[in-house]
Amino acid sequence: MMSSIVSYGSYIPRYRIRAEEIAKEWGENPENIKNGLFIYSKSVPGPDEDVLTISAEASKNALKRTDLDKKKIGAIYVGSESHPYAVKPTSSILVEALGLPYDIHSADYEFACKAGTAAMQNVMAMVDSGQIENGIAIGADTSQGAPGDALEYSASAGGTAIVIGKNGIADFNATLSFTTDTPDFWRREGEKYPSHGGRFTGEPAYFKHVLTGAKKMMERMSTKPQDYDYAVLHQPNGKFPTRAAKMLGFKDEQVKDGLLTPYIGNTYSSSMIIGLSAILDKVESGDRILAVAFGSGAGSDVFDLTVNDRIKSFKRQNAQGVMEQVNKPIWIDYATYVKYRGKIIMRGA
Repeated sequence: MMSSIVSYGSYIPRYRIRAEEIAKEWGENPENIKNGLFIYSKSVPGPDEDVLTISAEASKNALKRTDLDKKKIGAIYVGSESHPYAVKPTSSILVEALGLPYDIHSADYEFACKAGTAAMQNVMAMVDSGQIENGIAIGADTSQGAPGDALEYSASAGGTAIVIGKNGIADFNATLSFTTDTPDFWRREGEKYPSHGGRFTGEPAYFKHVLTGAKKMMERMSTKPQDYDYAVLHQPNGKFPTRAAKMLGFKDEQVKDGLLTPYIGNTYSSSMIIGLSAILDKVESGDRILAVAFGSGAGSDVFDLTVNDRIKSFKRQNAQGVMEQVNKPIWIDYATYVKYRGKIIMRGA
């Protein structure tokens, strides 16, 4: 029997900024942003929030939903491209913050927006091989976009923790990856903001890897889009995953519950996983899910899951669901946004 999702939890900062607030500052037509990128607003981390605090909150929400003994957690991996330290692991701090055993495998991962799913695959492998009983995989980011850049409308913050073990609520039927050297997005050491290839990030990067990965999974599993109840694709904006889903043959009803970017922006390493988290908030036994993550540089990780009867007794109510958090915004203006994101330096700071 393959590994399964034992529990899950997400955290989304409450601060939000509307797309029109950013557009106003740069003389852009907000309707073009909303319709072109299909983004209405995004989450913004507060001055005291970073990948570490977001990962801790997401993990706590996941652990609230299970009676799992922490002593039986043998690994914790954190995927992000905005770790608070260049040299100092986020994962080791989480071991202490979450009260996990010290004889634990811990590491930080990086592969653009699929670092969190790479962590998931490694935890799965360790569980399936019998090296550990359970492990935590986290995808979290406080992504940045340069002032005036298109990324400023989408780069947001959020995180999701997935507890993986045996006898969980959703079984992994299979996972696979597809990787090429496609330089669509990058940030060199010491640079504050990333660079990207504009339109090049679409066809040869996102669509090639997401579509190929999804098709390879359906070929391997001998499935078609109609065999899945839900599909969630990496969402750098609202437009790309919507288009990709249609190209694959999925209907809007299969995709809408995991599509969060229009409301909270692109949470990068948590992007697909937080959509999966929103889907898990409402699934029923027997539901099947196709989940596809994408990371620039470039690659895709794909998962085929089936929800089982244990979902009936799962304690979802013990932690806030994704949509509960989405629907509790604290709206801020652009001046507050740039202050919180360190885009301006206060005198004397």
